[in-house]
Amino acid sequence: MRKSLTVLFGLFTFLCANAQQTVDIDLWQDGLPNSNGIDKTSEYSDATRNFKPSIKVFLPAKEKSNNMAVICCPGGGYTHLALQHEGYDWAPFFNDLGFTFVVLKYRMPHGFTEVPISDAKEALRLVREKATEWNINPDKVGIMGSSAGGHLATTVATHSEAGKAPNFQILFYPVVTFSDLNTHKGSRNALIGDKPTYEQICLFSNEQQVSSNTPPAILLLSDDDGAVPPQNSVDYYLALRRHGIKATMHIYPSGGHGWGYKESFRHRTDMLAELKSWLKSLK
Repeated sequence: MRKSLTVLFGLFTFLCANAQQTVDIDLWQDGLPNSNGIDKTSEYSDATRNFKPSIKVFLPAKEKSNNMAVICCPGGGYTHLALQHEGYDWAPFFNDLGFTFVVLKYRMPHGFTEVPISDAKEALRLVREKATEWNINPDKVGIMGSSAGGHLATTVATHSEAGKAPNFQILFYPVVTFSDLNTHKGSRNALIGDKPTYEQICLFSNEQQVSSNTPPAILLLSDDDGAVPPQNSVDYYLALRRHGIKATMHIYPSGGHGWGYKESFRHRTDMLAELKSWLKSLK
């Protein structure tokens, strides 16, 4: 009996020590700086896609921390959020590598372009503000995005003021361009409308916004993606290289679009190994 209790106590201690620590924070605690037309008039509800702008922070075990953080922008065409397989499901992977993992629940634009962008930039600012509390180096905070979340991530990476951009980018089958030939029109229409000006298209075609100050990136996608043409990633990769920015790209032969952390993705083992290798190369 005593031996059984000792074993149970040891198991309990192990589970407590390895339990995932999470923190939920409202993004705009002093009030929203802008509105998408529904966030100030309707109750917040994930079911209605009226998301309360917030972050969910997954903290690694202290002994594992590498003092780095990743802010994750799930995809969803700027109309909804794939919070689970493109967001929360990734937390154990990053925590195990020592990263603080932050999932951003950003507002849908509903025709107000600046809304999701301001949410993402504020999340980046807030994480850096909390750097000491969360054992993070503020100069080692990256951004991650899938599909339309990848467009949001590349927008923050290429449209931020000097010194306020993320330090690296992790992009899964991202929407990058808004040009007619290769864009995902649903994402474009949701962010800048179905009759955008030429100037708007150019401004948010982020392969055109890369500069020598854009952070390094890894891009992961499938060759047979029928939703977001692979040319989005290829053009962004080439733009980064033209400006001397370190970039890595892995194109898998199959998988289509939207696989995220799903176990059903055929090339998942290779993808995780290659992502892990790249993350460990960050300094």
